[in-house]
Amino acid sequence: QVQMVESGGGLVQAGGSLRLSCAPSGRTSTGYAVGWFRQAPGGERDFVAAISRIGRNSRYADSVKGRFTISRDNAVNTVYLQMNSLKPEDTAVYYCAARAGSYGNTYYTLSNEYPLWGQGTQVTVSS
Repeated sequence: QVQMVESGGGLVQAGGSLRLSCAPSGRTSTGYAVGWFRQAPGGERDFVAAISRIGRNSRYADSVKGRFTISRDNAVNTVYLQMNSLKPEDTAVYYCAARAGSYGNTYYTLSNEYPLWGQGTQVTVSS
């Protein structure tokens, strides 16, 4: 079964940037709507950003709007989350989630709408 694989996490100072990547494991030609979620220690898994299968539509949580950008390169079946102006409160494990068979312009913001998940990548922002 296809799994999602995240990469790009790490330790960064406040105000810095990181770019996360998400791609399906193995070779697949299936297109996916993709979402990013994050979970801080002791917290819930919260929505961060989502992008439609074609990439025309996207949505952001208010807490990251203007600082994070979700994008995709369907030629390499990869979705990116560019995170700028990072804050200590952005510290969390970031998860990529995917949903196949979606309409091209639809994005999803609820975790239970995504059947495929990655293992997560740690992002730590120091003050």
